[in-house]
Amino acid sequence: MNHEQYDHPLITRYAGKEMIRLFSPDTKFSTWRRLWLALAEAQMELGLPIQADQVEEMRAHVTDINYEDAERKEKEIRHDVMAHVFAYGLQCPKAKPIIHLGATSAYVGDNGDLIVLRQALRLIRIRLVQVMDRLAAFAAEYRNEPTLGYTHFQAAQLTTVGKRAALWLQDFYLDFLEIDRLEKTIPMRGAKGTTGTQASFLELFEGDHDKVKRLDELVCEKMDFQRSMPLTGQTYSRKIDFSVLAALSGIGQSVSKMTNDLRLLAHLKEIEEPFEKQQVGSSAMAYKRNPMRSERAASIARYVMCLSDNGAFTAGSQWFERTLDDSANRRMVLPEAFLGIDACLGICTNISGGLVVHPKVIRRHIREEMPFMATENILMEAVKKGGDRQDLHEKIRVLSRKAAGRVKEEGKENELLADIADDPAFGLDADALEALLDPDKYTGRAAEQTLEFIDTYLKEIFADYKDVLNETVELNV
Repeated sequence: MNHEQYDHPLITRYAGKEMIRLFSPDTKFSTWRRLWLALAEAQMELGLPIQADQVEEMRAHVTDINYEDAERKEKEIRHDVMAHVFAYGLQCPKAKPIIHLGATSAYVGDNGDLIVLRQALRLIRIRLVQVMDRLAAFAAEYRNEPTLGYTHFQAAQLTTVGKRAALWLQDFYLDFLEIDRLEKTIPMRGAKGTTGTQASFLELFEGDHDKVKRLDELVCEKMDFQRSMPLTGQTYSRKIDFSVLAALSGIGQSVSKMTNDLRLLAHLKEIEEPFEKQQVGSSAMAYKRNPMRSERAASIARYVMCLSDNGAFTAGSQWFERTLDDSANRRMVLPEAFLGIDACLGICTNISGGLVVHPKVIRRHIREEMPFMATENILMEAVKKGGDRQDLHEKIRVLSRKAAGRVKEEGKENELLADIADDPAFGLDADALEALLDPDKYTGRAAEQTLEFIDTYLKEIFADYKDVLNETVELNV
């Protein structure tokens, strides 16, 4: 590491090696060379005067990139694509005359970006499945564990620990569907020429439109794409970039929601993220167990969510067939969005596989609020014993406010049940009221909903990805 220059933390601290490699110079420039090779092969197959030994020479030098030659040439001519055409030609003297034939810079630049984006989407899809697998196991294990529900962060009707996790899980499932859709439908730019009209290729093929169309198809087939964009300018529509960034932002939203909930639960001492034996929670307060993994994931997720705006502005500000004000922006935004979400999902997988639940604390919190939660059932039971529903409703409202006032203003325990037992209008003694406080009776179909969701929507996905489910995710720091 060079300690005298800035190193991007997404590279040095957060993202995984596979995603980092996808956005490396080796991946970029070897992809360019594969594209030049595909173009030459297709042109040869369609009858242009390109020889097999020229194609084989190009094939032999797809990965051994002579970077120094390319960098020296770029300093001279200020054009990265032509610098690499030059460097490739030095290694392929026979093929030099036909490398990049009829193509524009966007042929390798844009097609290369789309190829890498598709590979990155595939990796993100795997990362999502790994998070979902661990969350599903946690949700299933704790599907029956009652816990206070919260609306407005105020105690509300009970749910279960597993059902709450299933809500996080469902968000990631929706993200999976969108990433899966994008990966399966993302097109190539194809062989479209300088402004997208294919004029240069029409000239090469002496006006044969069918061969020009077939060239576009062949290049896509050789790069394992089903189709190219029907229409382009010099570049593919930057709305594709926005769609990708929006999907990554969606994952960031899911990460932020889950990790924010976990941070609140850590404050309540109900659920905590993994905490290693030698881990330090605070430099000053040695007792602390700060939810640093959740905080880190939320922090990176926020960064990625903001990046989607760049995609929107770039798509909306392209002039006619292209301007170059997209280039520098995209060099940063697209890799960073993928690297950021890769980091977030790695952290969430690590967290989800080691969540620590404290049932006794959860039960204590339920007990403190349960008299309020049970008022509707108490009311119904009292009506069964001959009480007037409207009168009893008003009595419970008044008694509930009094009990809440004592809790908040005097720091006392919740004495609502004792107040109700003392009021003969309800006809319920302490034992009868206690029987109405079983938390398991107040969680509705939370447990069933959790298992039904996993069985109906996720089991088939997990079966398809069984080979990657048990991969260990280690945090860099």
